Amino acid sequence: MQTNLRLIRKSRVYSDDFKREIVSLFESGKFSVLQLARLYGISNPTIYQWIYKFSNFNEKGQRIMEMKSSSTNKLKAMEQRIRELERMIGQKQIKIDFLEKMIDIAGDDLKVDIRKNFNTPPSDGSEKTQEK
Repeated sequence: MQTNLRLIRKSRVYSDDFKREIVSLFESGKFSVLQLARLYGISNPTIYQWIYKFSNFNEKGQRIMEMKSSSTNKLKAMEQRIRELERMIGQKQIKIDFLEKMIDIAGDDLKVDIRKNFNTPPSDGSEKTQEK
């Protein structure tokens, strides 16, 4: 005796408040879509649909890109490196300005032109001298 068994599709219905809560968790950055899907047993496309529907920031037709923690760490490291390089450039510029001012002061006090003069033609070299 065989019974006629049909596959029953389970369909869940979620309240709008629950959907908004999931979207707010995503927007706050506490969880990624993948983490929310695993945590609540909801498929990724469903969560993306909710994001497009209830999000204040994301609109339909725009692609949502999630940054991995390693990407975030790389970005922070690069920003730190940029700040460090900008600081070094500032210090070098101060040193250049100081040295140029010192050259100007030395030139005024000693009445000697220390700066390189680019208008002078290069020398032809020295002539050979005869030995005695």
